[in-house]
Amino acid sequence: MSLIRRKIAERLLAAQNTMALLTTFNEVDMSAVIALRAQFQEQFQQRYQIKLGFMSFFAKAVIEGLKEVPALNAEIRDQSIVYRNYFDLGIAIGGGRGLVVPVLRNAERLSFAETERAIADFGKRARENQLKPDELAGGTFTITNGGVYGSLLSTPLINAPQSGVLGMHAIQERPVGRDGQVVLRPMMYIALTYDHRVVDGREAVTFLRRVKDLVEQPARLLLEV
Repeated sequence: MSLIRRKIAERLLAAQNTMALLTTFNEVDMSAVIALRAQFQEQFQQRYQIKLGFMSFFAKAVIEGLKEVPALNAEIRDQSIVYRNYFDLGIAIGGGRGLVVPVLRNAERLSFAETERAIADFGKRARENQLKPDELAGGTFTITNGGVYGSLLSTPLINAPQSGVLGMHAIQERPVGRDGQVVLRPMMYIALTYDHRVVDGREAVTFLRRVKDLVEQPARLLLEV
């Protein structure tokens, strides 16, 4: 086993052996975000020299969800729960030697463009094995996107000692009910794995519902409502 594969194995086993893991699911209608990207992609790219992706929307929605459910941004230390008032988001990326989780420090301060630039830079340097150790350390919550590999549904594992991880998945047209009619919509399953020692089921569902509502109504991300 390579050094990075051994490290990944150690972390995964630590999460499974020391935490009370539970996963809850929801699904998101991606219609509004897809329409918004189509409408402003060209202007966004011309101004910032980077594509507007889905991850920045989810990063912003996750931060708002963590503000509402601070237990998911906390960790257990000995007999105490340590709550954080900052948001260092780990973004899981498939690198040249395996999955790595570089951290967006103080992600709440970043704009959409800054978020997309940082993620694109992480992805490029991960493929080239050029990420620095301090860029992979810490993090208060993680987002992983198995959808880029075609995953429709999964139960992501927590990056210990964090208390939660959000899994994004592939977008797939599915029939849903809208105003009494069955219509096709681009839907994505999202999964939240959380440490039940810190986070209650009600809080987990509240967080996931908040993320869903914000991604389905992205204008709320700009208005912070």
